[in-house]
Amino acid sequence: MPQDTLTFEICADSIRSVKNAASSGAHRVELCDNLYEGGTTPSIGMIESALTIPDIQVFVIIRPRGGDFLYSEEEFDVMQRDVIRAREAGVHGIVSGLLLPNGDIDLKRTSLLMQHAKGLPFTFHRAFDVCRAPLEALAQLKQLGVRRLLTSGAKPKAIQGKTLIADLVQQAGHSLSIMPGSGIGPDNIAQLIETTGAREYHFSARKAFPSKMDRNTPRLSFSAPGTGEGQIFFSDPEIIKSTILAAKNYLYGKNRHY
Repeated sequence: MPQDTLTFEICADSIRSVKNAASSGAHRVELCDNLYEGGTTPSIGMIESALTIPDIQVFVIIRPRGGDFLYSEEEFDVMQRDVIRAREAGVHGIVSGLLLPNGDIDLKRTSLLMQHAKGLPFTFHRAFDVCRAPLEALAQLKQLGVRRLLTSGAKPKAIQGKTLIADLVQQAGHSLSIMPGSGIGPDNIAQLIETTGAREYHFSARKAFPSKMDRNTPRLSFSAPGTGEGQIFFSDPEIIKSTILAAKNYLYGKNRHY
């Protein structure tokens, strides 16, 4: 179990979610668009707006589309341009991930994106969870100088992949931070801390809020299946606070003031 403080990152796809993260005790957001496809690169307007919100670091995902993590030359050109624009806008870090056809890390292209980031902290995201050989891939990411790894332990949810996550934490040591993500909330974060020893945690805390539209048309839908224009999803302050509180209660003890 770690003895130092914990860091909490919220996956946010709207300015409201960024504000909720900042006001609820989170340290950082992974800013993205299109969470229904796992998150894609947000617009420059979204990035610039997020950076005006105080008391929160903004890390930007660079992912040109949903689907797999094998990108064409044209897609990789877009990714490079997006890293440069995000860095110039003043973001605090970059989040991305690229694979080769055999499921190995695309070391050459990852290195190029890191060069474009010019020293900004670089997080390799959950493309790692479909890698061919996770422990080998981790060693390669350490050698590249990647700052942190977002992973669910190669399972749909982090709690299911906790054994691999614990192994990754041990192998990473102090040179690279392992950050569990996917399905984390107040009911399981303590178990993840106990099992994995990770110091950083990533979650979305998403909740459906009703639309304020006076007129909705249920017969039409422009949203992903299971959603609709009658509701909007944001990171919920109460879920963020309760998850952070559960983590702190476990790590520090219920009688400690913080």
